[in-house]
Formats: sequence, structure tokens, C-alpha cells
Amino acid sequence: MKLDILAIGAHPDDVELSCSGTLSKEIAAGKKAGILDLTRGELGTRGTPEIRDQEAKKAAEILGVDVRENLGFKDGFFTNDQHHQLEIIKILRKYKPDIVLCNAITDRHIDHGKGSKLTSDSCFLSGLKKIETSLNGIAQEPWRPEHVYHYIQWMNIEPDFVVDISNHIDKKVESVMAYTSQFYNIDSEEPSTPISSRNFLDSITYRAADLGRIIGVSYAEGFTVERSVAVNSIFDLI
Repeated sequence: MKLDILAIGAHPDDVELSCSGTLSKEIAAGKKAGILDLTRGELGTRGTPEIRDQEAKKAAEILGVDVRENLGFKDGFFTNDQHHQLEIIKILRKYKPDIVLCNAITDRHIDHGKGSKLTSDSCFLSGLKKIETSLNGIAQEPWRPEHVYHYIQWMNIEPDFVVDISNHIDKKVESVMAYTSQFYNIDSEEPSTPISSRNFLDSITYRAADLGRIIGVSYAEGFTVERSVAVNSIFDLI
């Protein structure tokens, strides 16, 4: 299956929190999209890897993505080395996405910045024909995504462009709330974390509303780029 978009996150819920509105919008427009989680989030204070597996599956169903995979890298300890790059390259060559969405270039959680660079480097290396990979015993052809965009997470990074998700904010919030072990629940007896507060839950919509304000819409998601965004005409800009 060839994908139009592959969203990659260091942890299950990274994608939902940061770019699920954009995914939902493009899926509704007929694009094929997938999610790749690098770890199972096993170092998270709340929940278990097994619980998060099920939550990730539910979130994928809510968003309607065509595929979701997890590479099972070690939460907190994966590195940007040949082994990890090759595993991502196999996925890129398997699904051949035109666009890759990945972690913020720098963030509060150390895995986010690491995941960002690891993904970006893997996207470049995936296009080199002398790097040989195989899947199920079948040699893979080189593939390099046309674009790599970084979503925004905990830190308020200035976006290079924003996407109007006004008609998809409810789907975004619903996909986030599939992770019932992680986010605000007044009845939960789990320890408190920076992302389990009511304020953090509210921030999903008020941050999207603030990005929407910038472009005169209700809600938006922001992204940064590695190279300049090009348009055929200045009239393509809205």
C-alpha cells in the first residue's frame, strides 16, 4: 500500500496531540495516511505499554488511518544510529509516503528532538540506492519522501506554515481522548503528570485556536520545515 502521508511519533499519542487534525482533514479529502510509533511509551508514568497499544489502536480507528505500526524502540533510550535508521527506512520503502510528518525539532521530552532528527536522517538515507534493505525476504527499492514537516508539541515553536483544521478539531480531540490512561480524568487514581492536568487537556483546543487566529480561522495546526516552502504563484497563498 502506498501512502500519501506518514505521521511518525516517538510515542503513541504524539501524532494525535500534534497533527491529527491535519491527518483527519486529508483523509476526509481522500488521501491515504498512516501512523508509525517509534516506541510503546513504556516509560510513561501512567498506564502500561499494553494499555497504550489498545489506546493507539482506538485512536487510529477514530482517525481512519490506513495503517498504524510500532517499531518497539526503547522509550527514552533509542538513538540515531544505523540500526534505528534502517528500521525506519524499511517502513518508508514499504509505504512510500510523499509527505512525512514528524516530531518537533526540539521539545521538553528528549525523545521528541531525538525522534525528529532520527526520522529526518532516515528519510534522506532511504533515497540512497546503495543502502540495501529487504522486507519479508524481498529487496526494497529506494524511496525518499518529497517533504518532511515537523509538527509542534510542548514548546511554542514559531510555525513556518499552519493548516486550517476548523472542521476537524472535534476528531482531533476525540483521537487524543482515546488515550484515557494519559490525560485528564477526575476519577483517575494514577499519579499526576505534566500532561494529565485539566489545563493541558484544554490546551489542545486553545493552542489550536490561537494558531487559527493567526490565519483568521477557528482552529489550526502548525508545522516547521527543513527547506523553504515553494508555491507556483503568490495567489496560492491564503
